[in-house]
Amino acid sequence: MIKKIWGMYFTGTGTTEKIVTHIGKKIAEKLGVEYESYNFSLPKTREIEKSFTEEELVVFGTPVIAGRVPNLLLKYLGILKGNGALAVPVVLYGNRNFDDALIELRDILKDKNMKPIAGGAFIGEHSFSKILGAGRPDIKDMEIASNFAEQIVEKIIEKDFDPEKLVEVKGETPLRFYYQPRDSKGNPIDIRKVKPKTDMNLCDRCGLCIAICPLGSINVDDPSDVFGICMKCCACVKRCPTGAKYYDDENYLYHQHELEDEYGKIRREPELFL
Repeated sequence: MIKKIWGMYFTGTGTTEKIVTHIGKKIAEKLGVEYESYNFSLPKTREIEKSFTEEELVVFGTPVIAGRVPNLLLKYLGILKGNGALAVPVVLYGNRNFDDALIELRDILKDKNMKPIAGGAFIGEHSFSKILGAGRPDIKDMEIASNFAEQIVEKIIEKDFDPEKLVEVKGETPLRFYYQPRDSKGNPIDIRKVKPKTDMNLCDRCGLCIAICPLGSINVDDPSDVFGICMKCCACVKRCPTGAKYYDDENYLYHQHELEDEYGKIRREPELFL
């Protein structure tokens, strides 16, 4: 009954894209059907209302920010039209924890009339760090993603699921509040208004940061001017070819180093739900 597989994702530094497209293409290959990607990372792509059919399956991925689906994406996710399509929610997190992000994404897709039949939480290099989840998803992660795709195909072929029953995933309902970083004295750290800086001695004004900012928050005439909201995806920092973008906020750096100290030597493994 499935005639097309979609890989639909938001990605800042490419980790969510890597996992979602791999899973989606593997499913399409095994089923012998068409595959298509839709990257809704840029503002203009989120102006387009996506609609699916009951003959399609959507592998739907978002990064985890503060243990949840990024709240700046919720408005766009609210205009999706599932029309009975099967869905596989996938979240990517930076080696700390995915908390309630997967159950939140599952429920969002259900509310948009999709039918989640499987779900997965994978690890990607943390947006803040080159230490947390360094180099991930790696070869082992991709092998797990391939096996996950094969298990999904088996469920579809054998019709081994109830489309009206939600796949059970890890998380709590009602959803917990967003993860709150704290300083050494236990006081909350608020980095919501923190924005990246630009070393203009290194910047060659290539315009890449302007083009890839998911919120369109960087001035087209001045790459050092982040006039809009920053969601800390770190696309501009990690993808700057000259290394001109950086954060210097004291609380931001404290939180980064705290995470690296606590989770930098731990290897989290993907968690799959079928």
